[in-house]
Amino acid sequence: MAVQHGIVSPGSILRPPISADFLAKATPARVGLVIALTGIMVAMVAFIGSLVNADTVADGGIADSGALANNAWTFGVATAGFAFLKIGIALVLLGIVRRLWVRVESVKVGLATLLPAADDRGKIDSATTTTPYGPATVTQKAPGSLGIHRMAYKMWAPMLVMGAMAVGIGLVFAIIEAVAGSDGDASDFRTFSALAQGTEFLGEALILAGISFLLGSILGSLRQGGGEVQESLGAVVKTPAMPTSAKVFVMLMMVGLMLGMVQFVVYLVAAAEDDAATVATYFAWLGPLREASLGIMLTGIVLALATIGTKILPFQFWRIQELIRTGK
Repeated sequence: MAVQHGIVSPGSILRPPISADFLAKATPARVGLVIALTGIMVAMVAFIGSLVNADTVADGGIADSGALANNAWTFGVATAGFAFLKIGIALVLLGIVRRLWVRVESVKVGLATLLPAADDRGKIDSATTTTPYGPATVTQKAPGSLGIHRMAYKMWAPMLVMGAMAVGIGLVFAIIEAVAGSDGDASDFRTFSALAQGTEFLGEALILAGISFLLGSILGSLRQGGGEVQESLGAVVKTPAMPTSAKVFVMLMMVGLMLGMVQFVVYLVAAAEDDAATVATYFAWLGPLREASLGIMLTGIVLALATIGTKILPFQFWRIQELIRTGK
């Protein structure tokens, strides 16, 4: 068996054992679907609550204590519903990573029976080459994992856990905010409103960072798996250069996560503020900032998916065809 140069080892969370049954059902993906459906139902509860709140506002105005309380808990519950959906997406992506590695082992076996004879199969003519999908390096062995991939392998789970915890804490703050609004305590209402919004959206940003790191894990696994397949066949290993879209994806993820942390810190400042006008001023621009944070991260996620679909997978299909055609 060829030496594995990557760090995603068989039997790990990201990679099933080599002997794994490819017909087995993908448990993480199925659990992810259940959690996503739960998120939709939770969001619908908040939506129904908002419809009821509309009648309350129509009768008593926005400053009505009942309206304030309903606004608080529906915001908290709706945000938690979105968090459930994102965690569901993350688990589906985890299932995809694991299926990817099952595919790698299958391709190793299948290609070995299809390759034509080639005496110089492992001969390196140049350290670089040009492919229909951009430049690629040519090596004797599968290349090691890039730093960003190693970070992704380690950070996706902590980000998801921390994000879920932050959203849960923010939901508790939203419930306290609702109680304060119902009691007519304006000071506590403002304080916990700031805490709830800042904490829940920090959690949303962390969960999106976890999803981004899972996509980074998929990119890293495709790189490592593609190298393993080629090395196992005794062929030279062609590895595509990191696409520009992948580099921008990493940059956008970092910028979005940083903005998510900034909005959390400023919401903490707003929570300690006593003047209602000053708090309202903070809230006026913090809302767009937190949405911009999530939007930037989602844009990065789109770029990561585009990189996989338009660069990495097509390159690997082309390389498989080249191996079958030339044997090297």
